[in-house]
Amino acid sequence: MRSISCRDLADRLARGERPLLLDVREREEHAICHLPGSVLIPMSELPMRLAELDPDVETVVYCHHGIRSAHVIGHLQGHGFEQLVNLRGGIDAWSREVDPGVPRY
Repeated sequence: MRSISCRDLADRLARGERPLLLDVREREEHAICHLPGSVLIPMSELPMRLAELDPDVETVVYCHHGIRSAHVIGHLQGHGFEQLVNLRGGIDAWSREVDPGVPRY
């Protein structure tokens, strides 16, 4: 499974790269904090919303700490998705390493 550090993703975004940022946390978590421009599809809803994702688009999947996102990547790979990247440490690491203004919970 490919992964990316928060710092490397921040650098890519600063350069204007725009992978799909897929937030797989629950709605309550997303309301606390999220990456700007991210798409919310909670892990529990993924099987019913799979058609909303494009397997040809690079997708950076994130959650709170990186565990759920890894499970989602495994599920998506089973449906033919290949351009998947796990955000190491999730939104919590983003807050600690990139943007301390992002609330931690």
